[in-house]
Amino acid sequence: MNVVGHRGASRAERENTPPAFAVADEMGADGVELDVRLASDGRGGSRLVLCHDPLPESQHEIDELTNVDDAFDACGDRMLVNVEIKNSADDGGFDPTMAVVAPTIAAMRRRGPAWSDRWLISSFSLRTIDHCRAVAPEFMTAFLVFDPSDEAIALAVDRGHGSIHPWDAKLDADRVDACHRAGLAVNTWTCNEPARIEELAAMGVDGVCTDVPDVALDTLGRERVDDRPVPAISPRWGRRD
Repeated sequence: MNVVGHRGASRAERENTPPAFAVADEMGADGVELDVRLASDGRGGSRLVLCHDPLPESQHEIDELTNVDDAFDACGDRMLVNVEIKNSADDGGFDPTMAVVAPTIAAMRRRGPAWSDRWLISSFSLRTIDHCRAVAPEFMTAFLVFDPSDEAIALAVDRGHGSIHPWDAKLDADRVDACHRAGLAVNTWTCNEPARIEELAAMGVDGVCTDVPDVALDTLGRERVDDRPVPAISPRWGRRD
């Protein structure tokens, strides 16, 4: 099971910052998840920033948010990177023009072919990840949901997405099996309890997003060699066409 640092190693460092991603890498996490929004640059333009909650109203506070390129720099040369695009009406506003998508895709493409198997784009907005899939089919995409219902599974499959990302409290072995039978990988959020992490692994969950990747790795018996993190295991983000 992939261990994915939720907004980085967010229990050890401030979430969605370069130190949080660098520490997750040092801990040996297989990947990290980060939250991307399009924000004003204060000069009439825009820039991509990392922020889970709705953007602050103060430009000064916006200016202090991590730039997406700085975040990618901190992810090192091996970890998987789950780019969650924030674009939902109940999460700070929905932009039907999808203005956030083009610069996000451009930032990912600038990393070149060495990063090609490291990416996964996810969103709670189905329209947003549908758009990502249409304009950047080279990147794997995932549907973020609370409940991995039959309807949600069918939507993910019908739209050609490779994985589904449900809340861990809604997962049991039957739901995981239903996702897998449909050809979807299952990456769940956000679990920090060792006993539950063990349960998720036993169910066959493909990835767990956690604030404490070091705890998750220890729980799963993942060893390190010479005090250095083991390389990330083969990506299983989801299905490719």
